[in-house]
This record gives sequence, C-alpha cells and structure tokens, in this order.
Amino acid sequence: MQAPLPPVRLVPPSWVRTTTGSGAFSAMDHSIPSPHNSAGPEPNDQPGTFSQPLLPPVPPAPPVQFATLRSEDSRVVLTNDGLELNGELFGWRELEGVDVRPVRWLLGVLLGAFILCAFLLGFLQYWLRSVTAALGMGLGVALLAWGARGTNRWRLHRPGQETRHFALAGPARSWQQLAQEANYRIRQRHDEAAATATYWLALADWRSQRAAPPAGLTP
Repeated sequence: MQAPLPPVRLVPPSWVRTTTGSGAFSAMDHSIPSPHNSAGPEPNDQPGTFSQPLLPPVPPAPPVQFATLRSEDSRVVLTNDGLELNGELFGWRELEGVDVRPVRWLLGVLLGAFILCAFLLGFLQYWLRSVTAALGMGLGVALLAWGARGTNRWRLHRPGQETRHFALAGPARSWQQLAQEANYRIRQRHDEAAATATYWLALADWRSQRAAPPAGLTP
C-alpha cells in the first residue's frame, strides 16, 4: 500500500496585459525590488542644498566716446553728448533718428522757366529789344537755377513729440554723411542705455535672491 501524498497548495497565476496590441499576456513579477534600485531623491535634491552659488551680473561696458564733427559752415556740430543744429542742442537719447532730403523750390523753377520762355518768345517775335530781352532771360535763368538748387531739409524725429524741420543750403552729400554719423551715435547711446537698465534690473534681482532664505530652510 502506498503512503499518502502530502497536501499540495495550488496558487492561481496572475496575468497582466502587455503593451502590445496582440492581446498576449505575461506573468506578473512577484519579486521584491532591491532598496538600492528604488527611485528616490538624490542627495543634491534634498531641501537646503544648493547646486551652484549665485553669481552677480556682469556690469556693462563703459560708454563710447565720440569725437566732435562740424560742418563746413559750423551750423551742424556732432558732439559726444548730442547734436547741435543752428545753435540748438539735442541729446542723443532725445532723438529717434535723423534724415536729410534735398528739396527743390518748385515755385522758383516754374517762375524762372515761365519768365525765360516769355522773354525768349518776345525777342524772337521782335516784340522786345535785345537789351530788354537779355535782362528778362537773365532773370529767368537766375530764378530757374535758384529753384533747382533748392535746399536740404533736416528732419529730427523725437519720441512722443513733433518732428523738427531745418533747412540748410549746401551740397547734399556732406549733409547726408553727417546724418549717417548722427544716426549711428543715436543707436549707440540707446543700446548703452538699454544695457545699463538691464544690468541694474539683474543686480536688483540678484540682491533679492541673496536676501531671501532658501526654500528648504523656511521656518
């Protein structure tokens, strides 16, 4: 006679669905995770510790020093502080931009052309004598030349204010070169002001962060 078998305890298997879409199943892992592999905060993430010290912001570079430039008639002067035009000084930070455009006197051109044509026609039709026709044609040529020469209109653009206009005679190329230099100095001074403001804001933020206690040490 055989000996009775010991009782056997049957444990039903547990199944979990895998990430595949085929409907296959895999057995559940009943192993206990190791305490060394458990996820948790690292020592650097504990409250009250710092990864790196806060550094103060770097101050901006000193402002550029510009040389003084003058026009031939000294009516326009570019200094280190601003633009002097007809004895009136405008700071670089007060301006948005400067432009120069040559302007022709349309009235002088039309009037000179009309007088020149009228006296020339009168001389050709024998209505006028030679001396009178010559004087009239000379006057017409002078008016025509004066209107064609015109002037150079300076326009100073100021933020929040009306544009200032100045009329200066002379070659347009020299005025345009001065206007280009003035625009460069205006942009440079605005960039320096923006860099200085950014530095002071960053410095105030840095000081507030140093004065505030760490988040993990708050009572």
